[in-house]
Amino acid sequence: MSKKQSYLKSPDLLPISQKDRKITPLGYSFMWVGMVVVLATFAIGGGGVINLPLPLVVLGTLIGSLAIGLFISLTADIGIEHGISFPVYMRAPFGTLGTHIPSVARGVTASMWFGINTYFGATAINGILNILYDFDNWFVCFLIFALLQIINTALGIKAVERFADLAAPVIIIISCWMYSSLSDAAAAEGRDVWSWVESPVTGGAAFTAFLVVIFSNMGFWATLSADIFSISRFMHAPRNQKNWFKRNRSSLIGNLIALPLTQAFMVVIGGVSYIAVLNYDPIVALQEAASGFALGILLLMIVLAQWSTNIAANIVPAATIFSNVGGPKFPFWAGVITSGFVGIVVQPWNLFDIIIPVLLFVGGILSAIVGILIADYYLLRKRRVNVPDLYEDDGQFRYSNGINYAGFISWILGGVASYFVPSYGFLVGFLVGAFCYYVLAKYWWFPKYKQAEIEDPDDKKYLGISVGRDWVISDYEQEQEQPKKISV
Repeated sequence: MSKKQSYLKSPDLLPISQKDRKITPLGYSFMWVGMVVVLATFAIGGGGVINLPLPLVVLGTLIGSLAIGLFISLTADIGIEHGISFPVYMRAPFGTLGTHIPSVARGVTASMWFGINTYFGATAINGILNILYDFDNWFVCFLIFALLQIINTALGIKAVERFADLAAPVIIIISCWMYSSLSDAAAAEGRDVWSWVESPVTGGAAFTAFLVVIFSNMGFWATLSADIFSISRFMHAPRNQKNWFKRNRSSLIGNLIALPLTQAFMVVIGGVSYIAVLNYDPIVALQEAASGFALGILLLMIVLAQWSTNIAANIVPAATIFSNVGGPKFPFWAGVITSGFVGIVVQPWNLFDIIIPVLLFVGGILSAIVGILIADYYLLRKRRVNVPDLYEDDGQFRYSNGINYAGFISWILGGVASYFVPSYGFLVGFLVGAFCYYVLAKYWWFPKYKQAEIEDPDDKKYLGISVGRDWVISDYEQEQEQPKKISV
């Protein structure tokens, strides 16, 4: 196979240069505002207040969101430093062929979330049309809503950011209105939403319930912490900036400020919704608490939020992964269509009742991948990556017939460990995956399959934008753009 035909060199998977990194700190923060408003977030709040006072649910949410925000920031540096996406970097810890298995697992999960969020938004659209025109067919709304999101995402990452810029301010304003409406409904029933009355559970059970809130929030975003660099590679970053915090400024503002604050507020809405009408689904709650024009506006926020969530958090990562599997003749837009198709055929309208258990389980499985990524990138390679070889069929990442067994063994061990302690799944999966991979790779796998950046950790050879380099992958030969002196 000629290098030009290599399935590793899909055009949509090549490194992003600095001039093509258009996402600003505000744009990324606005993405988070939209991404957080999903049914599962409300479910965390509704499930939490069954066992705990709302203030404790909020505290647990802030702790969990800050923790997962840190993990997301750590993995985001892969995209910011080197401009590469999730399925491309996964060739390092899993091999050029092995990358497909964990990548597809993540892609299918993202597609399922696309379907769930689309159904959630479709029920809101159906509610609006029912108010305006007496129309009542959620499935037609589901298909139309899915198609609109697919078209929006296929237009590219800039279209994704533009939509977030439009939707986020509207979402913030209407969310405040939604909270007010639900609080009034709870007050009308004589319920104080912020009351510290004795919880239904106490002692160890209350502590366990608190931990479930923390790890549900972490598990919810474990998917994005694994592959955030499919988005972060498009974030604006300064050249020749070796300070990690300054280089990752855009990412940190979104992950450690926008995410925790928005997540906590939406969890509050889910909790207040349950306190008001014993249902964490705000669409159901709002139909009881509001009517007419007010209800239509509130439901519009749900629609905008699902749209913003899906295109950034689900369709972009899934499409990038499917494009990687399909090779050069399977472009990004084809991956977008594939992710939409998968999201529909899983029948997401049947998945609502198992959202929290699924969050904990999937979070544990994917947290092992996060641990492996961080161990590989920070502890073993120390942020230096032989990027050109990631695109070579016979390069250093071919390993044993395209598979890095250290990665797969660590993933299995981390996933199994997290399964047996679901309430702490993310933490256990992460620690077991990271530890096993570090030991196996350092003392077994990499002595067998030498890694150039570990053998010779030269900044000028193997760092990216922090030394002024845009990685350039030629169709025929490895080629690197030399560092340029650009003032920042």
